[in-house]
Amino acid sequence: MKLTDCYNFHDFRKLAKQRLPSPIFHYIDGAADDEVTYRRNTKSYDDVDLVPNVLAGVENIDLSTTIFGKKIKLPFYCAPTALQRLFHYEGERAVAKAAQKHGTMFGISSLATVSVEEIAEISNTPKMFQFYFHKDRGLNDSMLERAKAAKFDVLALTVDTITGGNRERDLRTGFTSPPKLTPSSLLSFISKPIWTFNYLTKPKFELPHLQDYVGEGTNISISIGEYFSTMLDQTVNWKDAEKLCSKWGGHFALKGIMSVEDAKRAADIGCTGIMLSNHGGRQLDGSRAPFDQLAEIVDAVGDKIDVICEGGIQRGTHILKALSIGAKACSGGRLYLYALAAAGQKGVERALDLYRAELERDMKLMGRTSINQLSRDNLKFR
Repeated sequence: MKLTDCYNFHDFRKLAKQRLPSPIFHYIDGAADDEVTYRRNTKSYDDVDLVPNVLAGVENIDLSTTIFGKKIKLPFYCAPTALQRLFHYEGERAVAKAAQKHGTMFGISSLATVSVEEIAEISNTPKMFQFYFHKDRGLNDSMLERAKAAKFDVLALTVDTITGGNRERDLRTGFTSPPKLTPSSLLSFISKPIWTFNYLTKPKFELPHLQDYVGEGTNISISIGEYFSTMLDQTVNWKDAEKLCSKWGGHFALKGIMSVEDAKRAADIGCTGIMLSNHGGRQLDGSRAPFDQLAEIVDAVGDKIDVICEGGIQRGTHILKALSIGAKACSGGRLYLYALAAAGQKGVERALDLYRAELERDMKLMGRTSINQLSRDNLKFR
């Protein structure tokens, strides 16, 4: 299978599975416990039908939207995800360049493998820094100041990783950061010689925002679940989030909001946006899907802050449905990570282009020419 054979989310997933060692693939692909929430994140979109209009004059389609005070050309963006150098040696550089080409936002994680300073040099589109609140307050201050100096547009505090989810696939495959060979994983790495060659010969795997403060994840192999459970501050609370928002002094979001109560509190502490997210089903299995919670949260705070729907998006029609309910934009990780693993920057560019083409075609078929024309009148709930 080649990149040119990829026409949708599932094709990129197949190609990624062909090219990645098993522990790396299942780190992207897996979720918590029985993975019920992971599956529900996508299935939830099937419970709402689109109701199109016709004869609307749809030759020219405007897909642009404004989030966090910045106009982007697409109503979806590349959510921040950790450890991208493991998926392809180009890592976050590939995603940043692809996002810039398509005029959309790009986020990088505290656990990114490329620094905020380098990303700022290669990308002039809106950028988000995903903040993990560590026990080490010096590390927290360092990350905030570096993101601010690099002129990132949004700081997003992730609030759903207070402890690691039970990701049993990672336990079975022995996934760690950085990867380590075990008797069970050795054959997997040997059987993917191109990935292994690139991992060993391309620029070294690093976590530039962390490595001056902690060895775990860079020099000391550790699972992501163990990292969250031991390195992040489990005492963090609403006062800490409010202080972080104030210290940042710019657009600030909470990533991982799922309840109306928390959405209202986010607005009260000064957030300018929230990401409805359950971390791709990787934390609390059995929790609701973001799309299922979207309407009531939009009704509660959508006139005050930007509401982003994140999780389970695999088609342009999924984005259409979320926008019709009232999301300002959508975002996702697996949405582009399989494509990154499959072919680096070219893969991400192809994935974003396919989503853009799908969405433009779907808008025409819906009889809508701009995002602001979408509403719940477009939908029928089953």
